[in-house]
Amino acid sequence: MSLKWTDSLEIAIALDEAHPEADPNHVNFVELRNWILALPEFEDDPAHCGEKILEAVQMAWIEERH
Repeated sequence: MSLKWTDSLEIAIALDEAHPEADPNHVNFVELRNWILALPEFEDDPAHCGEKILEAVQMAWIEERH
């Protein structure tokens, strides 16, 4: 399965598995974007990422942890 920017919950789950030590409340957007782009399943245009998308992923990741 390939991930796109719109797959915020699936991205959050993948990030949680890839970075279990990270606190999603304290990940900055630059780091978050780099981690998303580094996911092997991620296959979308890096230029299509914006602050709202990163916020959605971060919120989904925080929810996934609780």
